[in-house]
Amino acid sequence: MSPDKFTFVQVIKACAGLGRLQDGRLVHKQLIQSGYKSDVFVCNSLVDMYVKCGSIEEAWTVFEKMPSGNVVTWTTMILGHVQCRQGQKALELFEKMQQEGVQPDFVTFVGVLNACASILALEEGRCKEGVQPNDITFICLLSACSHAGLVDEGMRFYASMVTDYIISPKLEHYTCIVDLLGCAGHLQEAENIVMEMPWKPHVAPGMALIGTCRIHGNVEMAKRIAKRILEMELENAAGYVVLSNIYAAAGNRHLCENVERQRMARGVKSQPARTWIEVNNEVHTFVVDNQEHPVMIEIHAELQDCQGLCMMQEEKAFHLCHHSEKLAIAFGLINTAPGSPLRIRKNLQVCEDCHTSTKFISKIVGRGIMVRDANRFHHFENGVCSCMDYW
Repeated sequence: MSPDKFTFVQVIKACAGLGRLQDGRLVHKQLIQSGYKSDVFVCNSLVDMYVKCGSIEEAWTVFEKMPSGNVVTWTTMILGHVQCRQGQKALELFEKMQQEGVQPDFVTFVGVLNACASILALEEGRCKEGVQPNDITFICLLSACSHAGLVDEGMRFYASMVTDYIISPKLEHYTCIVDLLGCAGHLQEAENIVMEMPWKPHVAPGMALIGTCRIHGNVEMAKRIAKRILEMELENAAGYVVLSNIYAAAGNRHLCENVERQRMARGVKSQPARTWIEVNNEVHTFVVDNQEHPVMIEIHAELQDCQGLCMMQEEKAFHLCHHSEKLAIAFGLINTAPGSPLRIRKNLQVCEDCHTSTKFISKIVGRGIMVRDANRFHHFENGVCSCMDYW
């Protein structure tokens, strides 16, 4: 049986969800041969797939060859540039979209507002006028302010949401505010918000606060919040993992092992960290402490070289470990051309050590490294990450 356009769309969505860029390219070739290269429905899926797989260039290739695009096409491209921290390009696309006579919808405005916040384009954002914002609009604004460290602006948006637009805060708004305050170092204010929420403390704001405690080294508050998470949801693996990591970072091996015993006794399974990288049209998967890859000896040697180069430059932030993303990056370094970018995908949030190490690796090898973790895109280049260490 020959696949129709609906079959192609579903397969393309699967490739996008798994980050399987090479498989997506193969499906793209097949649908061209089947005569669907001009179908807007199919092309929208292709653009979305290339964006989610981190290949904005190929998304542009599809976009520019489309005979006509609708609001979904334009919005997907705008959101793709926002995810890649190309806010100015997203605004240019929005302007061109209007010139082409394509009317934006509320999802488009969400993306454009995020772009404005990411590049501090206040005047362009005010053009956000005549369109009534909703709760999703403010989630995006608060999230953007959090990632950019714009505390005052974020708190003004939050106050305006409640007083000017009479929108009752939801769990997502509280999580954004906790993250906003915590990242800026206002940990006590963030904890007060978690405890004063109109319903019982929830895991999401608690995890956001723990993340900011990690950034600012407040171990005691992180332990308090992690214990509360376990009290609320005994079956939540994240609470055990976070509390265990806190004790491990503090050098308390006994308490770390005790938390792990509790998790195992209650039958709570934690999701193993996995990282994928595509090299030479083949996807390679790495897990923490993976020793089964055929070139693992070379991978460890590459990590040792990176650590040695850091020490030569008197950098002390690179720590040799066997986390999955470091293994994937080292594999990419020894199997791709010097200077070419690396693109990897991880199923969990990147840890602090790997985030710091990846910054230094990008600097000493002169490569761009794009990481798509469970929360966001990170674009490392010349020792700096696009998230500005707010994640």
